[in-house]
Amino acid sequence: MTTADRVIRRGVDEPALAALAAMLAPLVRDGGVILLSGELGAGKTTFARALLGAFGVRQRVKSPTYSLIESYSLGDLAVHHLDLYRIADAGELEWLGLADLVAEPHLMLVEWPERAGAALPAADLVIALVHAGAARDVEFAATSPQGQRWLNALASVSANGSAS
Repeated sequence: MTTADRVIRRGVDEPALAALAAMLAPLVRDGGVILLSGELGAGKTTFARALLGAFGVRQRVKSPTYSLIESYSLGDLAVHHLDLYRIADAGELEWLGLADLVAEPHLMLVEWPERAGAALPAADLVIALVHAGAARDVEFAATSPQGQRWLNALASVSANGSAS
């Protein structure tokens, strides 16, 4: 098995991005924190929707741009999808009740995490999406031991040909 603190995929189109999310879904089923970074239109919400779809969420997965947070119950796991694009100051996050969100088993997906300052719980995995012509480059970076386990498993799954 390969151990790396980063996995990079170049020239990823939308179907391949959905496939990456589907490969990651069973690995993160026990919860944690995933930060999604990238410019407008880079695919952050697309990735989150594909991940939730891979979890079996059948309801419409709305972008939380205006509501700031959308939550989904997956048995014992609560998935919280946050979009902090409209946050001007990290102090605004206090009214979201982040402490309550992380009191239960959870998976937190956070778009625009840089707007939160230190208000977010520590990340396990950072997924950076960068425009690359009609596609995008995707970099997965582990930021905790749990994130490292996810990344190693993702690299192993990818190496075995499940997706590229």
